[in-house]
Formats: sequence, structure tokens, C-alpha cells
Amino acid sequence: MNKVIIIGGGAAGFFTAINAKEQNPDLDITILEKGKDVLQKVKISGGGRCNVTHACFEPKELVKFYPRGKKELLGPFHQFMTGDTFEWFENRGVPLKIEADNRVFPEANTSQAIIDCFQKAVKKLHIKVLTSQNVVSFYQQNENWVINTKDQEFIANKLVIAAGSSKKIWDLAHKLGHTIINTVPSLFTFNIKDERITDLGGIAVPNATVKISDTKLENYGPLLITHWGLSGPAVLKLSAFGARILAEKEYRYKVVVNWISKSSEEILNNLNELKKANAKKQIGLKSPFSEIPRRLWERLLQASKINVQQNWANLTKGQVLDLTNQLTNATFSAEGKSTFKEEFVTAGGIDLKEINFKRFESKLHKNLFFVGEILNIDAVTGGFNFQNAWTGGYICANAISNNDI
Repeated sequence: MNKVIIIGGGAAGFFTAINAKEQNPDLDITILEKGKDVLQKVKISGGGRCNVTHACFEPKELVKFYPRGKKELLGPFHQFMTGDTFEWFENRGVPLKIEADNRVFPEANTSQAIIDCFQKAVKKLHIKVLTSQNVVSFYQQNENWVINTKDQEFIANKLVIAAGSSKKIWDLAHKLGHTIINTVPSLFTFNIKDERITDLGGIAVPNATVKISDTKLENYGPLLITHWGLSGPAVLKLSAFGARILAEKEYRYKVVVNWISKSSEEILNNLNELKKANAKKQIGLKSPFSEIPRRLWERLLQASKINVQQNWANLTKGQVLDLTNQLTNATFSAEGKSTFKEEFVTAGGIDLKEINFKRFESKLHKNLFFVGEILNIDAVTGGFNFQNAWTGGYICANAISNNDI
């Protein structure tokens, strides 16, 4: 028997199946998907455009974007990397493009291009894709795997789990002896109610530094004010790297923002120079810092007890100090979180110590493989989670097609 069952009709499952079948046409591969449709996360990724990967081409740099999985993915990334992803899709008629922020999308600018690519491939390779297959159990019998859904029984000699963040499948893996790291949200905005940012949704600053008080968590980058509070790359990356710490705090913590990532001393000097140079001008007419939009500037002035119609010359020493603090050390109280758009990524899953990353195979059970988000691997937003799926799927495909790395 040369049968392979793949549980999960998402990106990792399809990519594994296609690569394995191309390498070994004799494989009989079946994908079991719980839902009525496959590739749903691909469909909504990147606002419906599918953020395929990220234009980072050095493995040692790429792993830095993975709060969990950094050490384990270094070797696999030397086997299948971002450049290989470009080549893989372009060879199948789906050229990719790099955008200004280094995110990578199909040139067609729609996730349907990726979905059509996969669907065309599985049809051409005669890979069976069965939907509405709710897996209720899987176990090893002799040298085979028995997989039961509510309606059918499947027998295979190799089983690949690519079911994403599925608690039910994690529970079944746990019954086989695997350790499951409890899940917590990984990408989320900071819910903050504060007069300084109320009704400023959509305003962004290009390079803020964001810290979580009483922790070592710190990050810098674009910061976005939303209806819920604070978001953007600076916050999302911080939420990913601090996922477990913030969960332990029950999402109640102090957020310290330096809006322009400059020292207090430098800003204090800048403000005193501005006071001299613009003595007769109203302080609220224009933000003197190009990074700070005028509406935000006005709120920071108000928080410093400065009238926007006040002249620069009339600023007191105390007001200058308060404004310096608001610009470089603004403290907010966060309570709660909001999932970042469609990026419902979690931290948690199969313990990475129990996986052989040369094959993405279980160390506990032969011919049992795990790829994608079922593992305790996650990344910041920007195409990195998909790259994990492509890399794991490719290496797993090599293993199950008997072309082991």
C-alpha cells in the first residue's frame, strides 16, 4: 500500500499533497477537509489578495520573525526558502510581486490565483479532495494508520496532519502521547480607551517605539490608531512576541509609546529651540514634527495642558516638560484585545521538541507528520505564516514520497 491521508484542506495540506505527488506519482493521496470548502484562509488572507510570503531571503534573518519556531525553522529554511516559493509559483503560472513593505502577493492581486493554482494541480495529479469530512479519530494499527470520520474509515500507511489551529485534532494527537502547548492569541490590537486617541482612528505614525511596562517587551515601527486603540506593525509584532506574557496579564497592562523614537533629551532640546524660533506663532497651527499628524499633535498639547492657540513664547518650563513626556513616554492602559482583521493566528500546538524537523515527522510515531499551524509555530503578520506552511509542506512531501532530505 502506498496511501497517504492528509487531514486539513488548507495551504499546508494542499502544498504537501501537490509536492509529494509530483515527486512520486505512484502515491495515492487523499485530503480530508472538515468544512464544505477548502483553502478558506488562503481566500481571505491579505484582504483577499493572499500575502504569499515576505521578501526576506536570508534564513537567519527570516527566522527572527517567528516568536515560536525560530530555532526549529532555521534548518528547514535552508532547504526551502522565500526564493523557492517565488520559483514554485512562477513555474505554475502564478508570478509574484514584492510590495513596498516587502510583503509578497500574486501579480494578479487576488487570492483566487493561488486557489486556482492549487485546484488545477490536484486535479491534474489526481489527488482526491473530500470535503465535509469531520475526523473523529486516528490511530496506528500495525504499520498502518486508521482514520475515522463520522461517515467513513480510511486506511493509509502515512498520515499528515495539516488541520491548522484545531483543538479537536490537537486532542486526538494528545491521545497518541503528544504534548500540546495551550493556545493563546498571537496577533491582536491593544484595546485602549483614552482621550488622547479617541476618534483618531486611521491616524498613523511611521516609526514609534512601543513598550509594555514591567516587561522586556519592546518594538518599533509604524503605529496605527484604530477605533479599538493601538495597532499597526509595531503593536502586532509586540503582541506576537509577548503573546504568553500578555495572556498571563489577562490583557491588562500599561503601554508606553514614544511617538517619534527619539530620546527625551533630544525632544526637550528641539522644543526649546522651537520656542525661540517661533515665539509669536500659535503652537497648534502646525505640528513641528513631520512624523506627528496635526490632529494627534493637538491631542498631545491638550494632554500637556497647553492651549492650541497659545504662542510658543508663552510655554512654561513645566508645559515643555509635559509635552516632552507626551511625545516620548506616553503611557496608556490597555484592557482587552481585538483580533487583527483576518489574521487569526494563535500561539500553541504540538510541542516542537517532539518533531523531527528534517522530515516534519513525529518523534513518537513513525509515518505521522505535522505541518503548518498545527505545530507550536507562529509569526508576525506579513506572509511569514504562509512561508512556514510552504517550507514544512515541501520537506514533509520529500519524506512521504520517499525522497527524504
